[in-house]
Amino acid sequence: MAKKASVERNRKRERLAQRYAAKREQLKAIARDQELPVDERFAAQLKLAALPRNSAVTRVRNRCEITGRPRGFYRKLRMSRIALRQLASQGMVPGMVKSSW
Repeated sequence: MAKKASVERNRKRERLAQRYAAKREQLKAIARDQELPVDERFAAQLKLAALPRNSAVTRVRNRCEITGRPRGFYRKLRMSRIALRQLASQGMVPGMVKSSW
């Protein structure tokens, strides 16, 4: 199990990223638009920098929904390899059987 603080910090980042997503996208579009004057684009860049750092989507870490483990993460299943193996051994994952050769 991951530390509870790490999991909660990541959840906070997810909430912030969701809350500021529209505003960040709007400011990024203004900053990228080559048709606008330089001072207006620079002002948008400053406003973007003034937003909370944890509101950026890249700061969110993929973590297992069950254990909170940050490594060995399967995006499609939203869980780590270890949690997946445990559930598969218990027969909880349809179509997945333990391999032996």
